[in-house]
Order: sequence, then structure tokens, then C-alpha cells
Amino acid sequence: MIKIGTTIRAHRLHKGLSQGDIEKKTGLLRCYLSRVENGHTVPSLDTLSKIALALDLPISQFFADDALGKHLDTQKLSDEELKFLTQIRRYSTNLNESDRKLLLAMVRKFAATAAR
Repeated sequence: MIKIGTTIRAHRLHKGLSQGDIEKKTGLLRCYLSRVENGHTVPSLDTLSKIALALDLPISQFFADDALGKHLDTQKLSDEELKFLTQIRRYSTNLNESDRKLLLAMVRKFAATAAR
């Protein structure tokens, strides 16, 4: 069974986009996108085409053998971890190299402290 919503979410997160970003690109409401991603609503082909365009994907990608979903599953990241990493990626593009190194050092220190 094809899970369109799960596939959309996987591609959206993989590209570092929020539902708000897709809303801006498509004109579809964020709450509607959430319902699609959570499997409560099945989008029409026209709507799916808008989402595919916003994600810079061919519409056929939503019906493929879910190669991206399998790739993400092998990483074993939760939705919360993916959201966190997406936010880090989005904000880190505005940082210069020394600030990125500082951020990475802080994350390492936090992780070392949390592991104790």
C-alpha cells in the first residue's frame, strides 16, 4: 500500500522544508498538509502535483518504491530528531565557518554532559 502522506513528509524533511514552506509555495493550508502527511486526507492529483512542484520532484516519485523512506528508516531517526536536524540545517546556512565550529563544539559538549 502506498502511503502518500508519509512519502511527502519524508521528502519534505529530507529537503529541510517545513509545512509552512510548502504552504507558501503551493497556497495549500498548513493544516491541510498536516492532514495529508498524517494520512487523514488523500490529496487529488492536482494537489499532489502542486506539492511535487514545491518539493522539486516529479509526481511519479510519490508512487515509486519509497527509496527515500527506506533510506530514512535505515538512519533510525524519529520524527522529532528529523525536525530538530531540519531546523539546525535551516539556521546553520546563515552561519559563517567559525560560528558553525562553535555550534558543533557546543553540541558535542551538551551530548557529553547528557551521556553522564
